[in-house]
This record gives sequence, C-alpha cells and structure tokens, in this order.
Amino acid sequence: MGFFSWTGKNLLRLSGWKIVGSIPEDVKKCVIAVAPHTCIADFILGRLAYCAVGRPVKFLIKKEFFKTPILRCLLIKMGGIPVDRSRNNNVVNSVSALFKQHDSLNIIITPEGTRKLVHQWKRGFYYIAEKAEVPIVLGFLDYKKKELGFGPILYPTGNYEEDWKIMEKFYRGITAKHPERYNLS
Repeated sequence: MGFFSWTGKNLLRLSGWKIVGSIPEDVKKCVIAVAPHTCIADFILGRLAYCAVGRPVKFLIKKEFFKTPILRCLLIKMGGIPVDRSRNNNVVNSVSALFKQHDSLNIIITPEGTRKLVHQWKRGFYYIAEKAEVPIVLGFLDYKKKELGFGPILYPTGNYEEDWKIMEKFYRGITAKHPERYNLS
C-alpha cells in the first residue's frame, strides 16, 4: 500500500467514513457520476476515497478555481480539468475525446454541476459517456450513513429518460451534507 492510499484510508477511517463498493478491475475507462454535491467537503472526501482505493482519476472543475498559480498547479497535479461554464465550449466533445487518448481513464463529474440547489441535473456526464462509449459508475457520498463509494455501473443506452430511472432509483435516499441543496430531477 502506497503512502497516498494509506493516508486516504486512515483519514477516512479516523473521520468515521467507510468506502463501499468498487469499480471492477476490468473497467479501465469510465465516467464516475458523483452525487450529491452540496459542499466543498464532498470534494475533499472524494479525493481521499480515490487515494484510498488507489484509482487515478481526473475531474471536471470550474475554471475559476485555476486562477491562482499555486491552486492551478495543485489541481492539475490532482487531475483537475478546468471547465468554462460561462459559455458553450463543447465540453462533451473535448472530454469524450480524452478517452480515445488513454488506455485507462476515469473522469469524475458531478451531474448537478454546482454545490447550489439545481432543479435539473446537467446531462453532460451522460453524453460524454455515450459518445466515448464508456460506462457510467454511479458514485455517491451519504452523510447520514457516513459512506461513500461506488454503486452500479450503467452502460448508456442512448435513451436518457429510461437510464435516468435507474440513476434516480439509486440516488433516492442518499443524504447530502446539505439536503436542502439536493434535488433529483
């Protein structure tokens, strides 16, 4: 066990969190849809979990976090991919193209797209997985149970409404840090 894996496991354990589920070893490429996302602690816990399981990941994060050189350097080192949310810049095409450039790639996306309450999840994570022809791993953080990890794997069928029913059923009942900011739509 490497230093980062040991550190992630022990920090989660000391804070009372448990990792449940896993991504099968044969799944080399995937989009990991993580919800709920209602506070910055979700990011910190998630990073600890990925260190603990020893799975390298990249993640989409708003470009505003990359303004200061030190934070930009740290985020890039951790796998951060800046996203400009102020304009349509074809994130689906650019991120799905990354999968073709790598033998192994796991990209974390929060479907809510923000820590604030949203009334409809963004579908980009789904379209990225569909275009890249990779599965979606349903990731989660449940503050009530103090569990985080990986649920079922969904292979996009192209019918978002039908696939959404599977996702909604899984995420229903998971408790956010700030439940008033969490909406399954």
